[in-house]
Amino acid sequence: MLRVPLVQVLGQKIRAHTCNIPKMHQIRYGINSMFHQKLDLFNHRLKSTLSILRNFSLWSMKKDPDLESALSRNHRWIVNNQIKHIILRCPDQVASVKYLQKKFKTLDLQGKAMNWLKKYPCCFAVYLENDEYYCRLTKPMIALVEEEESVKEMQEPIFAERLAKLLMMSMNQRLNVVKLNEIKRNFGFPDDYLIRILPKYPDTFRLINHSGRKSSMQIELVSWNPDFAVSAIEASAQQRGSEPCYSCSLPSTWVKSWERFREFNSTPYISPYIDPKDILEGSKEMEKRTAGLVHELLSLTLWKKVSIMKLGHFKREFNLPEKLNVFLLKHPGIFYVSNKYQIYTVLLREGYNGSELIDKDPLVMIKDKFGELMQEGLHEYNRRRCLANIEKRKKNGMVRSAKMDDKDNSIEMPEEECGNKMGGLFDPEERKRFYQVLFSDDTPYK
Repeated sequence: MLRVPLVQVLGQKIRAHTCNIPKMHQIRYGINSMFHQKLDLFNHRLKSTLSILRNFSLWSMKKDPDLESALSRNHRWIVNNQIKHIILRCPDQVASVKYLQKKFKTLDLQGKAMNWLKKYPCCFAVYLENDEYYCRLTKPMIALVEEEESVKEMQEPIFAERLAKLLMMSMNQRLNVVKLNEIKRNFGFPDDYLIRILPKYPDTFRLINHSGRKSSMQIELVSWNPDFAVSAIEASAQQRGSEPCYSCSLPSTWVKSWERFREFNSTPYISPYIDPKDILEGSKEMEKRTAGLVHELLSLTLWKKVSIMKLGHFKREFNLPEKLNVFLLKHPGIFYVSNKYQIYTVLLREGYNGSELIDKDPLVMIKDKFGELMQEGLHEYNRRRCLANIEKRKKNGMVRSAKMDDKDNSIEMPEEECGNKMGGLFDPEERKRFYQVLFSDDTPYK
């Protein structure tokens, strides 16, 4: 049964009622044609809002626990990586905690910066000087930063190839620098890629700016390299000795999705590097080419994922559909859409085996080491907090001393350097007992 908005029903009743009111009463109570116009305008806005809400309902995809876990694991790393960049840009690579607190809003974080930094003692060193707290990177973190810079220098030819591929897929072989800066880290580009990479490849790239405004600066492709115009799908097909096609990793129970995928995959693959001007808009061929383009873009990223909002900024440059979200949801066998942390993200399903990335870029391996350092610091922080809670309970007389000693022996761990990965919390059984004590409010201390 079709439901009519309540406001629309009330509006109809009000109109019917006011038609029978004498003219003097209409003037007296301010009910005139202006009222009806405003009511019609309100109804129109209400219908628009309902339409938007119906579009939001399209943002629904059955959650994949493994891929959601992969996004969760990356969240803390992304935040700490941003803090790292903030500190590196500060004079002497030291930032006051007050300054970092101001930056917390841009990092979508709440609470005190001091509490966050203390959770990662192996990454950030907080110290007091002249009655003010400051933060700098620890020696292990500085070593990782230097290692990352070394990897970036070795990968400059790869960065140049990725940038060339992006330009080759764009409509006019040009990309706006401001827009590209929003997703440069998705592709691993260093912050100074404009002055580090472009001058070394003058036969491939050129900076243009016809208006003179910084916001209109563009990177233009100077020459087309046919060796780069091979997509990830085509390269994989060449290795197998077969025709290029998409892969699907959906569960067998998704019968309808499998049927739609097989129908979509039955038509010939269209490379994202071909000129789409001869392809009819809205046709199956254009849909095939768009799927290939998004697939190739995700393949070029470090983590095979990108924010849909940021990807949507390139609709004109890459000729993406207006309703990009709807398009991605039509192909659940190829793409996975998540709203983790209130940020819509699209992942390439074939890029993951469970929650683990299959092909890891050298930069990702460095960042994995960063994640391990974070975990070591977090374990150390949790261990200290656990022992502090036990001491507090002892002082409050909540635990019998003799039996508490037995409990202490069961969770006591040796003091270790952050870089030591053997024993203590890194022993599975020891870590299990540790977290049981730490997170269980009902843990019996007997």
